[in-house]
Amino acid sequence: MWRRAWQAGGVQALASKGASGPDPKLSDAQLAKLKARLEQGPAAAGYDEDQRWTLARVAALIGLMFKVRVSVTTTWEAMRRIGFSPQLPTQRAIERDEQAIARWRRYQWPAVKDSRAG
Repeated sequence: MWRRAWQAGGVQALASKGASGPDPKLSDAQLAKLKARLEQGPAAAGYDEDQRWTLARVAALIGLMFKVRVSVTTTWEAMRRIGFSPQLPTQRAIERDEQAIARWRRYQWPAVKDSRAG
């Protein structure tokens, strides 16, 4: 198929036409507003009990802000487009014990890695 396109239109016919599939549900302007709102934190959106954004919470926020119902997958894609990544804390826990972690990685992780489940 690419050969026919090349013969018919030359090298320009082989240029990428962008990603296939439907257009994103949220525009770039909407994503910028969403990012600004997410950076205010979950408490600003009414989630006082747990200070973490989940995909379900972000989907609910998108619904409130833009009157658009989106799936968890679409929410994840929107988060990825604005630079958020899953399970990536912005800071380390104060209680983190670097020596214990290094010890575990050196002595226990190899045994866990080599073991077979079941």
